Amino acid sequence: MSQVWTRQRAAPWVLIITALMFLATAVIAIGTGAVAIAPGKVVAILLGQAHPDITDAQRVVVLNVRLPRVLLALLAGAGLACAGVMMQALFRNPLADPALIGVSAGAALGAVSVIVLGATVLHGLALVLGVWTLPVAAFLGALATATLVFRLSQRDGVLDATTMLLCGIAINALTGAGIGLLTYLATDEQLRNLTFWSLGSMGGATWSSLLGAAPAIVLMVLVGPWLAHQLNALLLGESEALHLGVAVESLKRTVIALTAASAGAVVAVSGVIGFVGLVAPHMARLLVGPDHRLVLPLASLLGAMVLTAGDMVARTAVRPAELPIGILTAFIGAPFFLWLLRRRQGTEEARP
Repeated sequence: MSQVWTRQRAAPWVLIITALMFLATAVIAIGTGAVAIAPGKVVAILLGQAHPDITDAQRVVVLNVRLPRVLLALLAGAGLACAGVMMQALFRNPLADPALIGVSAGAALGAVSVIVLGATVLHGLALVLGVWTLPVAAFLGALATATLVFRLSQRDGVLDATTMLLCGIAINALTGAGIGLLTYLATDEQLRNLTFWSLGSMGGATWSSLLGAAPAIVLMVLVGPWLAHQLNALLLGESEALHLGVAVESLKRTVIALTAASAGAVVAVSGVIGFVGLVAPHMARLLVGPDHRLVLPLASLLGAMVLTAGDMVARTAVRPAELPIGILTAFIGAPFFLWLLRRRQGTEEARP
């Protein structure tokens, strides 16, 4: 109890320090690349200030090339982290994650369907939705898989963690088969795009793609804290939450819709990026405790910072080529997930 109280007391300082690190990471990422730009110059360019040592080429690189990419990485990281927090609260299980239970794979199947079939079978849909075709398709795929996992994981009104993970394995396999079939049908040009996109990348970031993804992710990040009290009550159990005045069914639908929209938007513009929604929430809980009023904003900052730093490494480690960011997150997230499983197993064995 005293440890939790100490973490909550230190929470404001943790949030402030993390926010400052978040800003520093963004500035450093914008200045890092083939054309190195000092942090002071980056800040001056972003603020529109005159500087005798700043060239027009540097302004173009910052404003038209790196800024949309860094903003997309920040949004994607925040969206995945916030989605992870909400999924873990909904399922009342720390192992829940949009990628692990198949939500990201469902979004990927929807997006790949548009990429491969957008000029033929889904041509009418593409004409109607225009630039929103890919985000909408990814959202519908994510919504369908999230709803399916939620329904199949319930047993006598109680969510079963083992069933949830097994459903995630099955859905990931099924959507993987669908993506494989569509990849087989793809043209050479589509195949090159799909191969790199399926591993996750911020390389296609533009102001238009950022505009398409931002509304759903920003909505998730802004609405999440408003649901913090209800999510805290839900952790006690559905019956207890009902007694505390929480509209549980409405909350479930809201969480599923927000998660599907956020995960779908991220997948639509950056491909499948795993484990951010698992790692960031646990890092936040280790720092400030289980209170969602603190966990949601802190996890969003940590997720944004982790993904931005990962993207910076991905585009500089093997220059002039680019390493898919999904590979980096898997290298970090998979060992963390195994450690989490081991730690959870040890906790259960220690119980009397």
